Amino acid sequence: MPRTDARILALDLGSSSARALVLDGSATPLPGAIARHPVTPSYGADGAATFDLDGYIGGLFGCLDELSAAGLLDGVEHIVMSSQWHSIVALDNLSRPLSPVVPWVDTRSVPRRVGTSFDEHAFHARTGTWLHRLYWTRRIPWLVESCGASRFAGLPDLVLARLTGSLVSSVSVASGTGLLDLASGRYDEEALAIAGVSADALPELVGSSWTGELLPDFTRRWPALAGVPVHPPTGDGAASNVGSGAYDARTAAVTVGTSAAVRVVHPVDGAPELPWELWRYRVDDTRAVTGMAFSAAGNLFAWLSDLLDLPPSEREPVGIEPGAARVVAIPFQAGTRPPETVRSGSGVFFGLSFDDTRADLLAAVLQSAALEVDRGLRMLDDLFGPLDVVLGGGAIHASAWWRRCMAAAFGRPAQLCAEPEVGARGAAAIVLGLSPTPGGETVTPDPADVARLASAKEPYAAYRGLAVAAAPIGDQPDRT
Repeated sequence: MPRTDARILALDLGSSSARALVLDGSATPLPGAIARHPVTPSYGADGAATFDLDGYIGGLFGCLDELSAAGLLDGVEHIVMSSQWHSIVALDNLSRPLSPVVPWVDTRSVPRRVGTSFDEHAFHARTGTWLHRLYWTRRIPWLVESCGASRFAGLPDLVLARLTGSLVSSVSVASGTGLLDLASGRYDEEALAIAGVSADALPELVGSSWTGELLPDFTRRWPALAGVPVHPPTGDGAASNVGSGAYDARTAAVTVGTSAAVRVVHPVDGAPELPWELWRYRVDDTRAVTGMAFSAAGNLFAWLSDLLDLPPSEREPVGIEPGAARVVAIPFQAGTRPPETVRSGSGVFFGLSFDDTRADLLAAVLQSAALEVDRGLRMLDDLFGPLDVVLGGGAIHASAWWRRCMAAAFGRPAQLCAEPEVGARGAAAIVLGLSPTPGGETVTPDPADVARLASAKEPYAAYRGLAVAAAPIGDQPDRT
C-alpha cells in the first residue's frame, strides 16, 4: 500500500475547469498548490456541447507548468486523476481524434434500434445504466454515422494516453460509458452489440493496481515527476463521495457543482437490487456507487445570476425563508438525466406575478434543486436505511441559504465537507487507502423551514409532473 506520508499530484478533469493540485499524505490540498484552466463548452443550436481536446489537454498541462515553475511538484510520489464521467471522443483506426470531446451535457445522438426481446430492466440491473444519449451505447452509433469513427475513448483515457503512451481505461471511468458489466468489471457483450462495436474498439480495461509512467518528453518538461507512478482515473462522482467523507453505505454525499448528485458508496459484492430510477457505477475494483444526478445546479445558479444581473450582494435570496418562495421553478433548463427523457430547454417557472422580485426567482431555483436532490435521497434511504448526509462542492460552499434549504428539504442534519476540492481529495484517498472525514460544520435544520419545505413537496411534485408531460421527449429506443 502507498505510504500515507506521500505527496500527491491530483489532476481534476472537470466540465468547468481543468485543475492540478498537490496534496499531502492525508489527501489535504497544500495551501496555494493549485492551478486552474477554465473551460467552457462550445454550444450549438442543435444541442451540441463540445470541448476542444487539444485545448483542454494543453490547458491542463499549462497548470502543471505553473506548479513546476513554483517548485510545487518536488517530492510528488503519486499522480492521480478525478474526471468527469461519460465523455467520448471518436478516433480513427490509429487512435487519432476525429471529433472534439463530447461531454455529458451534449444532447445530440440518434435513436438506436434494439430488438423487441431487449430487456432494458435486466440491462440496467447489469450495467447500472439505461439506453440514453448520456452513454456510449447511444453515442457510438451516432459518431460512426457522423464521422466514420472506428475506435472510441473518453477524455480521461486520452489524457492518460498523452502522459504515459498507454490507451487504457479504469473500471471506474468505463462504468460511466454504459458498456461495463458491473459485477465482472468487463465490457458487457449486449451493450457492445447495441453500440455496434467490439471490445477491440475501446480502451483496454485495467484494474486499480495498474500504474504507468510519464513519457520522456514530459519528464524533461517536469523533471520532478520522472519515475512517479500514474494511477488509473476515478470517475468524479465516486471520487467526490470518498473525498467528502461519504465512503460507506451509512452516509450519502450530496455534491453541488456545475451539476448535482446524491450518492452512496458500497461494496460491489452483495449490492442491493438497483431501483429503476437510480444509476450505479464503479469506484474501484471492490466498491460501487449508487445514486441520482441532476443536470441543473451550480450552472442554474450561475445562469440566473447572469440573466438577472445580480450583484454579489444579491446572490442570496435575502428576506425569503426556505420553503416560502411564491414562485415554483422546475429546473429542466438542461433537461433531465435518465431514465427520464426531458430535453434541454424545458425549464419552467409557475406562479409568476408582477410583484415578484429577483430574490423570489433565486429562492425558487435554489429550492427546486434541493427538492430534486431530496427525491434521490429518499430512494437511497429506502435502499440502504436512513442515511447521514454530507454536503460538498463549490456551489454549496458559496451559499449559506442553499445549505440551509438542503438540510430543511432532507429533514435531517447535514454535515458540510470543509474541503471544497472533494474530487481531487477523493482520488488521492482511493489510491492511498484513506477514509477522510468531512471536517466541517453541521447544518441543523430549523423546524419551521422543515415544515415549509414538507408542505412545498406536494405542489412541487404536481407542477413537476406537468412540466414532464409538456416537455419534448427524446431518447426512446426504437424497437424492431
